[in-house]
Amino acid sequence: MKKILFLILIYLNGISQEITFNEHIAPLIHQKCAGCHNPEGEAPFNLITFQDVQKRGKFIVEVTKSKYMPPFPADKKFQHYKNERGLTVGEIARLKLWFEAGTPEGNSRNKKNYIAQIQEEKPTLVLKMNKEYEINNQNIEDFRFFNIPSETIEHQYITGVSFKAGNKKLVHHSRIMIDTTQSIRGIDGLSEMDPAMKLYQTVGLKDEFLFGWVPGNDKISFPEGMGRKLNAGSDFVLNMHYAPSPKTETDQSEIGLYLSSKPTKREVKTLIIKENDISNQPFLLKINEKKTFFAMKFIQNDISLISVMPHMHLLGKTFRAFAVTPEGEAINLIKIDNWDFNWQMTYQFKKLLKIPAGSTILVEASYDNTSENPENANPKDVSYGWGTKDEMMNLVFYYADYQPNDENIEQ
Repeated sequence: MKKILFLILIYLNGISQEITFNEHIAPLIHQKCAGCHNPEGEAPFNLITFQDVQKRGKFIVEVTKSKYMPPFPADKKFQHYKNERGLTVGEIARLKLWFEAGTPEGNSRNKKNYIAQIQEEKPTLVLKMNKEYEINNQNIEDFRFFNIPSETIEHQYITGVSFKAGNKKLVHHSRIMIDTTQSIRGIDGLSEMDPAMKLYQTVGLKDEFLFGWVPGNDKISFPEGMGRKLNAGSDFVLNMHYAPSPKTETDQSEIGLYLSSKPTKREVKTLIIKENDISNQPFLLKINEKKTFFAMKFIQNDISLISVMPHMHLLGKTFRAFAVTPEGEAINLIKIDNWDFNWQMTYQFKKLLKIPAGSTILVEASYDNTSENPENANPKDVSYGWGTKDEMMNLVFYYADYQPNDENIEQ
């Protein structure tokens, strides 16, 4: 390894005078960083133009050298994913040498129009909350439901979904659902604690989980030929959780839909392993306790997994899931050794991952409810809840019914 690193550094030092932003740095930044650091992304600043990158050159060198950025919590040795992030040793060295050379811009003829690329990747339909919601200044967590009519006049097919938080500081999470009855539009802006919610919650939704946004999550693009039907005139329901705020602020979040007018050949479905699936109940973390919970789900039919998304809150420390086939073989799904609440992702497998009928998906998640946990200054008994200081243990899969040769299909 040292020999390889030495050769890379010799090579890069040999061309260091030729390293410029337009020729060598922009393609790297645009591929590995600008997916989040753009005007439409979740990151707090842009990394697109020469000026964007130059003024943060020292910072970029430091966070890439430490591998704090680009963030990717999952263990790549355990399983590989289509949306993996990370820089090679050579790429990290290239950024360092460019910065040390004085951040030369290079020939403008080599500029790439990254903004145009972003425009091409924009959603087919953007649905924004009907009006700005005023987040109160009572410094308490706020749970709200919002209804957004799609006003579509014909059936379409969802091939991808994204969510853009209007208030990145205070939107804790958002769960996107679909209603085809148009009978619960009065839910718009209601608190979860409002007695009227009981009436609305008796209405069966067409889709109780289209997409879940949490900090760090990106859009999901379903494999070619797969999607979900969007009935004409459907309404979207947002289940929003806002973090406590000591001052009045507003939010007007939006859903991004990637649509096709052509029927998709295969339906994308959702499988969720929840707290009720935990085998060592109750789901309770006592004060000053470190504990691991285990859950399982039996798979009755052959399925092809598209993606996996684990979810915990601030006490989470590690997460691992794998499937065991009837023959006793293990299929690795996800492993995170250092859980970070601020970087939760939908991990899309490189190829469709077959889980044979009769397999069992096993999940283990560990928590730290002691003062050793830097996210837990004042330990107390903690159980299930949607609040930031409550806890959860979820594993969400997108999947499709298995078809022959699925395991060879790249996403």
